[in-house]
Amino acid sequence: MIVATLALAGIFVSLYLLLYKLGIIGELSCSVGSCETVNSSKWATFLGMPVAAWGVAWYVGMLILAVVSTGERFAESATVSTVLLMVALSGFAFSAYLTYLELFRIHAICQWCVISAIIVTIILIVTFLDYRETAR
Repeated sequence: MIVATLALAGIFVSLYLLLYKLGIIGELSCSVGSCETVNSSKWATFLGMPVAAWGVAWYVGMLILAVVSTGERFAESATVSTVLLMVALSGFAFSAYLTYLELFRIHAICQWCVISAIIVTIILIVTFLDYRETAR
């Protein structure tokens, strides 16, 4: 349930950024960094959709997988554990790419993006530990 809880937190962070990107909220609360610079950059859209929308979708998918994996039928499943790890790895890789863009292309940091990157990293660590345990 740790992964599900983290995914839920990630949904809220991504949704907050998405609401800003869509113009539903007018200003980001950003005490560290320059969230508006990052979220208004040309890299804030990926394949025609806001990056934050991809984040919401990824976190929702991770939440569903995490909840399903806690069911009695899948609790000890190596396949489900592997799928969780692969999805976590994909999120981590994309998050690492976005962090690279912030640091070396945009030259600005968004505290909410950093929080999301930390959540994704913890999800990866937890799913890896679960995978190791299930693989035994």
